[in-house]
Amino acid sequence: MPIVPDEKDWTWVLSRTCPECSFDASTATPATVPGIIENMLPRWRAVLRRPDAAERPDDHTWSPLEYACHVRDVFTLFDHRLNLILAEDGARFDNWDQDLTAEENDYANAEPSEVSAELAAEGHQAADSFAGVREEDWGRKGLRSNGSEFTVLTLAQYFLHDVVHHLHDVDG
Repeated sequence: MPIVPDEKDWTWVLSRTCPECSFDASTATPATVPGIIENMLPRWRAVLRRPDAAERPDDHTWSPLEYACHVRDVFTLFDHRLNLILAEDGARFDNWDQDLTAEENDYANAEPSEVSAELAAEGHQAADSFAGVREEDWGRKGLRSNGSEFTVLTLAQYFLHDVVHHLHDVDG
């Protein structure tokens, strides 16, 4: 059964603590992102070693494997967006339909060990990119296709919430 698409605008996490995962975006900076990512990678890998990693808890919720595929792709997407915002004045981010990506890439039938390796590689890459951001660049701006404006700082905060929140979703 297909998952109902999440069409919520999650940018509110930039102004208040998430009541579900307890992430406080105001505590994150591009300088802290790398360490937080590196600390989460072993937890994600442990989730993917679970014998039931590919099982959905119900018909309306992704399996831990599907969440891990999503997070792998979030690492890739935000690494790209970070590099775009650093390279271009007024960078614009194409829309990303995460649900379509999940279907097209068949998240539900992915191989957990392959996803684990890919997630780790993409996570290390994103961590390296954020580690390279100079403090004077934290204010550089980019626009998402829906008009939401991000700076490098708020992009880091928004991105990190996504990864932390989904680790919470899978009890990682």
